[in-house]
Amino acid sequence: MPHTSAPSSADTSTEPRKDAHGVIIRDDDNTAAAQATRRTLGLQLNAVPVTAPFGWWLAGWRDFFKCPGIALFFGICFFIMGHILLRAFESATEYVLVLSAGFLLMGPFLCLGLYRSSKSIEEGKRPLLSQALDAWLPTAGTLSLFAAVLLVLEMLWARAALIVFAVSFDVVPEENNILAQLLNPENLDFVLAYVAVGAVFAGLIFMASVVAIPMIMDRKVDAITAVLTSMRACFANPLAMFVWGGTITVTIVLSMLPYFFALIVMGPVMGYATWHAYRAIVPQPEADLRLD
Repeated sequence: MPHTSAPSSADTSTEPRKDAHGVIIRDDDNTAAAQATRRTLGLQLNAVPVTAPFGWWLAGWRDFFKCPGIALFFGICFFIMGHILLRAFESATEYVLVLSAGFLLMGPFLCLGLYRSSKSIEEGKRPLLSQALDAWLPTAGTLSLFAAVLLVLEMLWARAALIVFAVSFDVVPEENNILAQLLNPENLDFVLAYVAVGAVFAGLIFMASVVAIPMIMDRKVDAITAVLTSMRACFANPLAMFVWGGTITVTIVLSMLPYFFALIVMGPVMGYATWHAYRAIVPQPEADLRLD
């Protein structure tokens, strides 16, 4: 009669290891980066009231007055970007909405230095222009990947906007008084379609980036984690995020008149306020809290 040996301890199956959030941990998931990513994805985001965005704006103004020199430096950069947009409108009208989105896309990256300044103020340190200018260096690779994702959205938006423009007009409107031609009541269908397409893509870009860039700078997380957290923040606080996005849109539109001069001040204030929006929704890292 054949003898069957008892199974060795090496043959016995073991339950897979899981973290505190029930996520299975693989052998290659024990790196510090992987652990940080799991902790970030498992963050319980804060719920904020619908009036919270107004507090973020006030905090932005406070930071502006605490480091006006750095703020005005970046404000002039916003001003130059605005005039680049104006020149583009004069030469490529069909792309003006997309170029405006490009302005909104580049703005958060330009605000990296402002986020760094707000973080220094938060830590009780003196903000330095040199630190603000190289704030992107520690996470350059991640920011490049994030920019590539947003660039894809920009390209899709550009194609959609061009299709709407081509379907609505047999010929390109004359450059003389072009804005009046586009807003002619006879072109109401074009205006509604153009704005609707723009709203969809602007909403996607806003949801993907509302807290992503300050989070990448602050926590050194990967781009996917930052985008997912940003979208979670929007779903967790839909009314507050709607108000926040609306106030940003109104501020930018009003700041463009006349000749983008108001952007010199409002651009930096908006950057500082964005940092406080991030801090209000995404819990501060435990290590930072221990230092406090």
